[in-house]
Amino acid sequence: MLQEYLKLNKNVLIAFAASIIISAVIAQVLSDQDDILNTTYTTIADYAIYFSVFSSLFYFDNRKKYRLESGKTDTVKLKQDLKKLITSLGIAEVVYTIVRWALQYYLLTINYDPYLASILSQGISTIIYMMVLNLTVKITRLYKDGN
Repeated sequence: MLQEYLKLNKNVLIAFAASIIISAVIAQVLSDQDDILNTTYTTIADYAIYFSVFSSLFYFDNRKKYRLESGKTDTVKLKQDLKKLITSLGIAEVVYTIVRWALQYYLLTINYDPYLASILSQGISTIIYMMVLNLTVKITRLYKDGN
């Protein structure tokens, strides 16, 4: 069970690292845009990169977990776990989006450099996201009962 939490957290952190770098570059490239547009476009890019990287890593870490001895997929177990994972990610994402967008916008309005506003808002939001995600994974019992 601990190993599953570690794999999940590793995947989340790698995905966030990739999205932090690319989001900072995009924020700086769009520095001539209005603060609201810069923040919105940067957040969209953040999500695109994060979910692409996270989904790939999660798939590779768990592709054998749902295979039956016959070689077929254990669709019942897969559906149960996906519901729990999507619930956990969804709750954490709502919190993350609100904190990240508001913080980046605020930092831009007080004249932080766009790349720094993006990095700081994403870094702080990531910490909050990790806490919410791990709490909801525990509450939904994603890694209980032999999962």
